[in-house]
Amino acid sequence: MRSRNSLLQALHLMKGLDPRVSVNEVIAFLYAAENEGLTVQDMAYLGGLSQSTASRSLRALGPADSPWSQAPALGLVEAFLNPDDARSHVIQLSAKGREVRDRLDFIIRQAVQIAPDRMTRAA
Repeated sequence: MRSRNSLLQALHLMKGLDPRVSVNEVIAFLYAAENEGLTVQDMAYLGGLSQSTASRSLRALGPADSPWSQAPALGLVEAFLNPDDARSHVIQLSAKGREVRDRLDFIIRQAVQIAPDRMTRAA
C-alpha cells in the first residue's frame, strides 16, 4: 500500500482541525491563504460560491471568541471591516491560519502523484 498523496494529506490535516470541516470551508481557507485581504464578495467570486456560502464558510474559519464567527470557529482567519466599504469584511489569516498554511505548503512541496504517469507505464 502506498502512502497518501498530497491532496489526501492536506484534507486530513484540515479534518484533523475539526471533523466538521466542509469542502467549502477548505476552499475558502485555501483562497484566503493565497489571497489575504480579499473581501467575502471577492471570495465568493473566486471560489465559485454564493455570497452566503462564502460568508458561512469564512465565519466557520473565524476565531471562537468573535461574534462574527460560527461553529466550528477554527480560528484560522480574522475578519476586519473593509476600510473602503464598512458594510463588508476583509479576510486575513490569523497566526494559527498562517501555521496551517505553512503546513499545507510543505505537504504540497512534498507531493506524491495519485497515479503513475501513463507515459512511464507505456515505456
